[in-house]
Amino acid sequence: MPYRTIIEPFRIHTVQAIDLPTIEEREAALRRAGFNLFGLHADEVIIDLLTDSGTGAMSSEQWAGMMRGDESYAGSRSFYRFEAAVEDLTGYAEVIPTHQGRAAEKILFSVMVSEGDVVPNNTHFDTTRANVEYRGAEALDLVESSDPSEILPFKGNMDIPALRATIEEVGVDRIPLVMMTVTNNSGGGQPVSMENLREVRAVCDEYGIPMYLDACRFAENAWFIKIREDGYADRTAKEIAQEMFSLADGCTMSAKKDGLVNIGGFLAMNDHDLSLQARNLLILTEGFPTYGGLAGYDLEALAQGLEEVVDEDYLRYRVRSTEYLADRIIGAGVPVVQPAGGHAVYLDAKALLPHIPPHQYPAQALAVELYRNGGVRGVEIGTVMFGRPRPGDEPDEPAPTELVRLAIPRRTYTQSHIDYVGEVVIEVAQHAPEIRGYRIVDQAPWLRHFTAVFEPLSE
Repeated sequence: MPYRTIIEPFRIHTVQAIDLPTIEEREAALRRAGFNLFGLHADEVIIDLLTDSGTGAMSSEQWAGMMRGDESYAGSRSFYRFEAAVEDLTGYAEVIPTHQGRAAEKILFSVMVSEGDVVPNNTHFDTTRANVEYRGAEALDLVESSDPSEILPFKGNMDIPALRATIEEVGVDRIPLVMMTVTNNSGGGQPVSMENLREVRAVCDEYGIPMYLDACRFAENAWFIKIREDGYADRTAKEIAQEMFSLADGCTMSAKKDGLVNIGGFLAMNDHDLSLQARNLLILTEGFPTYGGLAGYDLEALAQGLEEVVDEDYLRYRVRSTEYLADRIIGAGVPVVQPAGGHAVYLDAKALLPHIPPHQYPAQALAVELYRNGGVRGVEIGTVMFGRPRPGDEPDEPAPTELVRLAIPRRTYTQSHIDYVGEVVIEVAQHAPEIRGYRIVDQAPWLRHFTAVFEPLSE
């Protein structure tokens, strides 16, 4: 008979020690870092859930591939293995390696987006939004549901009537492309259905607008389609992913997520003329088109990772391990985005800390408390990351949600680590009324959350 426990489909081959800083050491670290968790040293963190990007463990086959890597400057065999793996998965004819996803975004938007344009997306993530806005364009979010408590099987879907209304209002000439983020990171790691992808494709075809995927977590999205959408239960995750890619004209990819590597990404498309412009910019900013800022061994590891990530035993474990943490936290009455996302659990700081207004950054306050109390590092996804500063002393324009993302690195932590995280979250939530907000005392004009300096408020 089948057992209810879903085990990790791997054995741990190498271990790395975890430092266990005391609460006094953590307090000192917070003050040194200006209460910005990005400023902490890694050895000051007990469980690091800041991101799942490039923080996972690679397999023995990936490490073996790195030993086979060909470091030729031009035309290395490692590039051609990487190119074949991407073409097999996506079906796109033009494959352009980059050092990570934001470089692919920078190149794509540089050749496609102009000042005054509008780029619709279900929800842009931070670097995607910043790269659109850096071009002087508007990054417009059109997700169907942004209510953290609403339970939907495909909560990352784009609002089709809103997309159509946007095109009619703005005009086709000002919309160079439509993007779909799979899974929808800023919205809680929520998946997009195949039906919704087809609907977006149909609207794009009607108006003659290209459609691109932000495909960082394509495999997790494919797994959700398999287990939640009618007609896909008997399809493999790879077949579902291939269908997803076939509905778009191209994609950007941070392979540090579902590429299962520590560095790397790519831009892929079918438009040959556009790819020539992209490669020219690649040479200027990243490197020659057959390495794109990566070493040959990175390309080998990435090619292998794209094969391993669609393994269904891995995907079943991956999604269940996230659900496990969410179930424990929800069971204790802590508000989270439901259902659980594929790569992370998102705590709803707005619901947990209603006494802290958005301009005092409740999600940042909650993230700081998780680290202070238990050494768990998450990341704020709220008004610090997505709010808009107003002139003078006016409060920031708030973000629609105030979330703390606990992103689980792939193949890295054990069940006891996740149990510990659950204990820390529940303990902090029990003292929620005592938590106070923060103010920003220094910030950068772009992506301020990475380097902002905070100061705690006493009242």
